[in-house]
Amino acid sequence: MNKKTIRDIPVRGRRIFVRVDFNVPVDAAGRITNDARIKAALPTIQYLIANGAKLILASHFGRPKGQVAEKYSLASVGVCLQKLLGVKVTLAPDCIGSEVQSLVDQLADGQVLLLENVRFHAEEEKNDPEFARQLASLAEVYVNDAFGAAHRAHASTAGIAQYLPAVAGFLMEKEVCITSQALEDPKRPFVTIIGGAKISDKIGVIRHLTAIVDALIIGGGMANTFLRAQGNATGKSLVEEDKVDLAGELLREAQEQGVEILLPVDVVVAKEITDTAPSRTVKLSGIAPDEMILDIGPESVAVYASHIAAAKTIIWNGPMGVFETPQFASGTQGVARAVAACPGTTIVGGGDTVTAVEQVGLGAQYTHVSTGGGASLEFIEGKVLPGVAALADKD
Repeated sequence: MNKKTIRDIPVRGRRIFVRVDFNVPVDAAGRITNDARIKAALPTIQYLIANGAKLILASHFGRPKGQVAEKYSLASVGVCLQKLLGVKVTLAPDCIGSEVQSLVDQLADGQVLLLENVRFHAEEEKNDPEFARQLASLAEVYVNDAFGAAHRAHASTAGIAQYLPAVAGFLMEKEVCITSQALEDPKRPFVTIIGGAKISDKIGVIRHLTAIVDALIIGGGMANTFLRAQGNATGKSLVEEDKVDLAGELLREAQEQGVEILLPVDVVVAKEITDTAPSRTVKLSGIAPDEMILDIGPESVAVYASHIAAAKTIIWNGPMGVFETPQFASGTQGVARAVAACPGTTIVGGGDTVTAVEQVGLGAQYTHVSTGGGASLEFIEGKVLPGVAALADKD
């Protein structure tokens, strides 16, 4: 990565504004159900504490739409972070203003201040220059360690870098370096696995990948549109009717470039998406008009697994079915196990994919599990991420 990091700058005694991604999932009671994103930021935070920086942490949380709402407060995040760090974390009442400035002025070397949700201000998502300037006024250096928000040109992810020296944190560096190397100089065979509901969400990704991969495995609802393009009946399954011709075009493009496209050969179908709905596994020719494809079948898992086992580089983004419902989770879990067993470089990204991986407890067996959802997808597509572009280049 040709960007400066916190290793390249002096930090002792300096006020360091660190943009983190603490947008963690919570239950109905507001309790954090997965602290992975908080833990992912710890190496950067601990390095800065150990080297005597005055830390000012900022994050978004949920979608408060520019309004102060208690359920979107970072209070529970502050408590969790304090336990993980073993040092006091003070929560500010806001992210700008005189009270916040006073708390910043009181910071001693190695102390941590967590600003309140930046999205309590509508100016954050608008990338308002004055709001970005007010955030910047709190610090002397800006560090972006929020890869999960790097695809957003918001005030705290991009705008603030116009007013302060801007460098990457360790998580940002890791995310960019690992995925960049896989895309730019992969060990082959290079296999990508793309899933999820809609082909329209991943047209750019598929087009970009077919130029560089050896095989592309497709699952999830988006596979239905490809199956329809091949002339298969899909019953009441989710199909983007206006994208059927495009799916056929993408299949032809891949064939012309010598890229193997793998689609399901058997599927799990049901008439409704519930835990108790009767389901069955059928060949593609056996789908009834009133049934929906909700998962890939065991034969498809076996075919996919054979290609995965032979791969030297794998990027996976998107589940193979409606994995949130247990009886339609086998396909995604089978792929997860196959990727975990692959001895090559394995990169997993996308919120749903990461959740599925955690369900089977295999996270530690992958080379890298990305903290970015949309950011990961856009990066794989080859797009420039505003939060990365705003950082200072190395000399």
